[in-house]
Amino acid sequence: MAIGAASALTIGLAACSGGGGGTDANTVVWSTWGTAEELTRYQDFNKEFMKRHPDITVKLQPVASYEEYHSKLLAQLASNTAPDVFYVGDDKMGQFVDSGRLMPLKELMESKDSQTKPDDFFPGLFGAAEQDGEYYGAPNDSNPDVLWYDKTALAAAGITEDPAELAEQGEWTTEKYLEMNAKLKDAGLTGSMFWNYWATHWSWLSSQGLPAPYDESGAFTANSDPASVAAIGELGAQFQDGTFVVADTLPDGAGADSVFVTHKAGFFVQGRYTIGTVQTAGEPDAYDIVRWPTLDGQAAPTGVAVSFLAINGKTKAKDAAFTFWTEFLSAEGQTFRLEGGGNAVPSIKGADDVVLEDGYPAHAQTFLDMRDIGFTNYAAEARVPGLSTGISDEFLKLYQGKADAQQTLDAAAALAEKSGK
Repeated sequence: MAIGAASALTIGLAACSGGGGGTDANTVVWSTWGTAEELTRYQDFNKEFMKRHPDITVKLQPVASYEEYHSKLLAQLASNTAPDVFYVGDDKMGQFVDSGRLMPLKELMESKDSQTKPDDFFPGLFGAAEQDGEYYGAPNDSNPDVLWYDKTALAAAGITEDPAELAEQGEWTTEKYLEMNAKLKDAGLTGSMFWNYWATHWSWLSSQGLPAPYDESGAFTANSDPASVAAIGELGAQFQDGTFVVADTLPDGAGADSVFVTHKAGFFVQGRYTIGTVQTAGEPDAYDIVRWPTLDGQAAPTGVAVSFLAINGKTKAKDAAFTFWTEFLSAEGQTFRLEGGGNAVPSIKGADDVVLEDGYPAHAQTFLDMRDIGFTNYAAEARVPGLSTGISDEFLKLYQGKADAQQTLDAAAALAEKSGK
């Protein structure tokens, strides 16, 4: 997810009474985080929206960083000074749903004025935004965690097979992937770089044909499944011997992007936003993407990073807010926001051309295929403040050789159990 500095704008709406946001039924205040480029695109969307709806005024209020955004927003919701419409991260959505401050959206989504019917979205992307058949937000776009790979680095390690071609032939297996990583390490290169968050450890389980770490009741069960423990042990071993690297821990000035564009790593697990990184480096044709490897070489569901757009349950501008919300998330709205080098994948049907328009990377269809079957953070984890972060902290101990797989999953289970009480 994009985390970047934004020009600071004051949220100071404490003087407003009622639900916060705009001062009347025709003013929509909305908030998000984002890079300067993203915020410029959002402002362009606002201008186009107001041309179509001259009776509605839209105001964007960005917050400087993802880390600060959600705590500020929760405080605003509690004091009735929150924006009318706002982004929520996938690791925070359950907490916001449980707060009771979000507007239920199912009836509006199914109405004649909606451009975003529930069935228009890919079902695996709702995650914690859906509860008991009701929707409290919808994914504004998505980023499947694909395996970007560097052909130059693979060649330097003596690897002649192309991962994407193997995937097309149903031969992109875990065995083949680990074999390539071993060759990269032997050549003095990094095999794969991963970010330490939910999509890494839970995608590994799913890609190896194993059940979700939470059962239908929301209880954490991966620690009691021997096959899951063994798979996490295999994952941890790759980090412990230096074949895999935790991107979060790389030093300033020699971060993961730098390592990747200087051909020092074979694989880097990220989303579509990586296009900008490799194109700026000047050798885009050296890179392509492939789905996660599996035991049998067939595609499996893996993690898709999303953020959600929600509406303040106490907005004074319900009709105008929903008009903005549904047009922002519509196929037309997502196309506007993502075309011409956009850094994400649509979450709604009818906008896929933005991913394929430039023919880059060569196997761009992989983004869409992985989104179609992928999943966002489990609701049982996303609805508990700090749980995802706490579990990732336990996994870092595994990756650093300070804990084994059973200890790691037991610690995760203890965190989940404590959080559920």
